[in-house]
Amino acid sequence: VQLQASGGGLVQAGESLRLSCQASGFTLGDYAVAWFRRAPGKEREAISCTDDSDGYSQYFYADSVKGRFTISRDGAKNTVYLQMNSLKPEDTAVYYCAAGNTGPLNQKPYKYDYWGQGTLVTVSS
Repeated sequence: VQLQASGGGLVQAGESLRLSCQASGFTLGDYAVAWFRRAPGKEREAISCTDDSDGYSQYFYADSVKGRFTISRDGAKNTVYLQMNSLKPEDTAVYYCAAGNTGPLNQKPYKYDYWGQGTLVTVSS
């Protein structure tokens, strides 16, 4: 059972990146999935979640990324994506994906059972 996060890199402000979170050993579509980030000197924060446990897709976005980031699933690839547009220097962080049977749109890290290894996003001004 593994989550593999990828797609980070160094970009300039205003550019875009797409992060991927691919699962192996389990079906990611059966779980709520969240993206967290930890910026230098700050605590880990939930920035986006998606959950289909109530029979329809639900989404959460932190205010800091709302309108710029989009979370999506590709069931065929057992992957969840985080499309990040209009990146800002304050988006610089290590980004983690996580999956778990957490209940709808849970933003508490301890509720998630599986974690990816983190991918670094650096946005220069």
